[in-house]
Amino acid sequence: MSYRVLLADDERLDLEGMRTFIPWEELGLHVVDAVSNGFNARSVLESEQIDILVTDVRMPHMSGLELAEQAMEGRKDLKVIFVSGYQDFHYAKKAMSLNACGYVLKPMDDQELIDSLVKARNQLDQVRKQEAAYSSMVPVVKNEYLLQLFEGTYTNAAIDVLERDYQLSLFDWPGRAVVLEIDDFAVHTSLMQEQEGKGLTQTLMEQLMNVVQDSKTVFMCKVDQARIALLVDATVRVEQLLLKLRERMPCTITAGAGTMCGSVPELSRSYRQALEALDNKMFKGKGKIIDYHEISTSEMEDIRTFDLRMDALFQALSSYELVRIHDELGALFLAAKNVKSKFTVRNYALYILMKLHDHLRTLNEDLFQLLGMDLKSLDVIMQFETIDDIHLWLRQRMFTISELLHSKGQKKNWKLIREIIQYVEERIASNITLRDIAEQFSFSPNYLGLLFKEETGQNFSEYLIMLRMERACALLKETNLKIYEIADRVGYRYLPYFSRQFKETYGKTPLEFRRS
Repeated sequence: MSYRVLLADDERLDLEGMRTFIPWEELGLHVVDAVSNGFNARSVLESEQIDILVTDVRMPHMSGLELAEQAMEGRKDLKVIFVSGYQDFHYAKKAMSLNACGYVLKPMDDQELIDSLVKARNQLDQVRKQEAAYSSMVPVVKNEYLLQLFEGTYTNAAIDVLERDYQLSLFDWPGRAVVLEIDDFAVHTSLMQEQEGKGLTQTLMEQLMNVVQDSKTVFMCKVDQARIALLVDATVRVEQLLLKLRERMPCTITAGAGTMCGSVPELSRSYRQALEALDNKMFKGKGKIIDYHEISTSEMEDIRTFDLRMDALFQALSSYELVRIHDELGALFLAAKNVKSKFTVRNYALYILMKLHDHLRTLNEDLFQLLGMDLKSLDVIMQFETIDDIHLWLRQRMFTISELLHSKGQKKNWKLIREIIQYVEERIASNITLRDIAEQFSFSPNYLGLLFKEETGQNFSEYLIMLRMERACALLKETNLKIYEIADRVGYRYLPYFSRQFKETYGKTPLEFRRS
């Protein structure tokens, strides 16, 4: 990080000496100009971005003190270093009042000036760090306050900040809430790398900002991983907005739009309507705008009934009530028989599965892992010829999931063992023992060892070796680390022992494994 310096001194030799003998580049500084009087220095300060001013205290026509005072009126963050041939206390006192970074006496000691320059540079570094930290917080604060606005939980302080710092006071009411949702978000993120999946919503935010240049007509905030809420005025055509986004995004976007409202207190009503409209995507289809006022009362009732049925189905799954699972799923498909489109019915089944997937994630479970499936396996739904075939296939999967959840619940200590395994995985490079784990989780080593063997079928030491060998394999395949570095990363301080253990496990030395 380089800072720009202006030198001002009416004594030519001193001016050239500073310019020549101070190691500016090494200090991360750049001399923009070197002038011989205060007026020229002021001109440079007005036309150039200067971070540090090094000036003689006494110059003809305009002193360095006057120059610094005038310069700091417009630039509070300007750092000033005074040089002077006078040891007059008056000058030093004035320099102190201007919060100068240094007061260097002539004849100058280069090191003394360098020390003052380093002090000025460090102060500027600190200011920039604070500014960077503040800048990084601005989007978070804005997003949180806007979300409070939509949800109706805002305070007067939040309104003040949004109006003062983010131009909400310029918004031309009436306006309405619009919620954008990335279609098939779970599918997209499961097909992508984790980091790419997390960036999908950020990409939508960025493209929205590119599409909507005028911040006085559209305000936006992130609701969750798949949704973004907008406040738009009456001039914004949501159809055109969606059309432009479709050209820029790798996936389709569905919008739910609330009715117009005349002020901030009414916005939460419009936002709730937008969410309700978006819930109708199941029936209305993806990639379009769903207006709240276009939804019939019966359609709204269908959605509310669907949500209640899904909640009841989740409860039946968790409590291993197979008869109730049968009944609740039957009720869901009875409603689906009113939908005439085969495409819609199949998507209805997929929608139920995605809702189930989201529910299982709250239990730290994975739908696809439980069923031993991947996303491509769901293509089978598109091959069924009747709704009854889809219903039967889905019911069998629901029974399987419920039985698996019940089986896991029977293992009363499984949650504890999972926490222990996670704890060990995070410290795989350490010399960790069963005694260490027992102390961490407040058990005796013998008792914990018995629990571990009962739940995993392996002794703790065997399981630890397995984890370390698996991690070593991954590092051998995916990195160019030296063998001894890999050994250290998986908890082995003695390389021959690591190699012997590896060969006993895989029948090859680590080097042979890597070559193969």
